[in-house]
Amino acid sequence: MFVEIMNAISKYAIPFILLAIPAYGFFKKVKVYEAFTDGAKEGFTTAVRIIPFLVAMLVSIGIFRASGAMDILVKAVSPITGLIGMPGEVLPMAIMRPLSGGGASGIMSELITTHGADSLIGRMASIMNGSTETTFYVLAVYFGSVAIKKTRHALPAGLIADAVGLVTAVLVANLMFG
Repeated sequence: MFVEIMNAISKYAIPFILLAIPAYGFFKKVKVYEAFTDGAKEGFTTAVRIIPFLVAMLVSIGIFRASGAMDILVKAVSPITGLIGMPGEVLPMAIMRPLSGGGASGIMSELITTHGADSLIGRMASIMNGSTETTFYVLAVYFGSVAIKKTRHALPAGLIADAVGLVTAVLVANLMFG
């Protein structure tokens, strides 16, 4: 019953949003098209500003993986993760997710191709992907684009949230599918 209700809602959610936002703007007497184009122009400017930070982050991640540091870290930490029920195969996903969404998606795709989408590993990787954030990417790109030098509590808060998301993903996957 719940799945049927969610399927019915999901069919109409996007069209509703696409109609509701301009309608709301129209009734509030906002020039919707002009506001949209101004936002798009500002978004393009921001995209150009973040390119150097994005390149630096992607090069760093490439060096981390190509040097073999990822494999060394996985071998060192996998006995500990085994204690909470996280298979060693999922650990690269857990390490990569705070660094890069694209890198994490690549690892997740590889895990799903190797182990299957319905396997515990595939499901755990999928849950991890949805319950964590690309913390370092956000700090490097978005904070860098607006010239924030001192991230203050953003890094510890982001990493704590990622750790909670990872542990929760492992627990949920093991409870639901293990």
